[in-house]
Amino acid sequence: MSDVTDTALPAQSPPVDRAETAKADAASRLSWWRGDGGEGAKRNLGLLATLVVLVVIGILTRPDLYGDPNWVWGNTLTILKLASVVGVVTVGMTFVIIGGGIDLSVGAIVALAGVWCTTVATQSYGAGGMIFSALTVGLAVGVVNGLLISYGRLVPFIATLAMLVAARGLAAEISDKQTQVSTSSFINGIATTKVLGIPLLVYILVAVVAAGWVLLNRTTFGRRTVAVGGNPEAARLAGINVRRHTVLLYALSGLCCGIAAVMLTAQATSAQAAMANLYELDAIAAAIIGGTLLSGGRGTIIGSLLGVIIFSTITNLFAINNLSAEAQNMVKGGIIVAAVLVQQVQFRSLTQFLARNRATTT
Repeated sequence: MSDVTDTALPAQSPPVDRAETAKADAASRLSWWRGDGGEGAKRNLGLLATLVVLVVIGILTRPDLYGDPNWVWGNTLTILKLASVVGVVTVGMTFVIIGGGIDLSVGAIVALAGVWCTTVATQSYGAGGMIFSALTVGLAVGVVNGLLISYGRLVPFIATLAMLVAARGLAAEISDKQTQVSTSSFINGIATTKVLGIPLLVYILVAVVAAGWVLLNRTTFGRRTVAVGGNPEAARLAGINVRRHTVLLYALSGLCCGIAAVMLTAQATSAQAAMANLYELDAIAAAIIGGTLLSGGRGTIIGSLLGVIIFSTITNLFAINNLSAEAQNMVKGGIIVAAVLVQQVQFRSLTQFLARNRATTT
């Protein structure tokens, strides 16, 4: 009689409880929303709510204008055009601040690049030569800023403040303190061209913002930027060349200023040493409103864009209500102070939470 070998049956997993799985997924999403992962989304929703409030104020103060759909559409495009140049500068500024720095020279770089690209010699090379000149000047000045800060060991505030003065002075010297008119129909047409009813300037802003978002969130460069801004020494120990990365950050900011110079020159059909005045304050303020920490290590491109649009909407709201620029500046100043105070409270709460967590673990 042959031996019969018993074959072990494979173990079967218990039946899946779909209700429990759904509860677990919901709990996971809720924990993400309550944790650090959802912080950026909550902040952006708050910025969108602020925009809605500003629109409601506009409707209440000027119902005669907001009652016309054609005016509303045209006014929306006006706000976006107003935000386009500063928005491009703010993208570069956001990278610099996340990386733990600051750039007070962005307005002066825009002016220098604009003046340089509208000289008679540069314009003789056509629109291509003008665009190349503006981008190259912006990039070169940004590299100089980065070298002074990373290898010259200058404080970013001092280095970029000195560059602000020097770039404005060089722009005034090149232009002989005169307004230089752009004779390029292609450059001037950038400000007047529309594609599907939307100004080309808005498309340029969207393209720069999209490129900045990808660079910050989907590349090693973006992760290194956050690491350098959060803790430079830890980033160095992790193998990141902090000095070289700092130079690249300021070069990126300068490149954005070169793009903005072309856009602003197209809008004014001219350039002068006094153009882009106080753009550095607008860009820093927009980045702060968007949630970028002044101490570095955190920030979002979308948040900075919403910050730019909020300030442009405030400017437009004051204009349609015939209010003074002084009152507008006071409101902007109050918003900046409030945003910094909120950041400090959130950062302090996070620090206390981490300290308690470490103590509990110990």
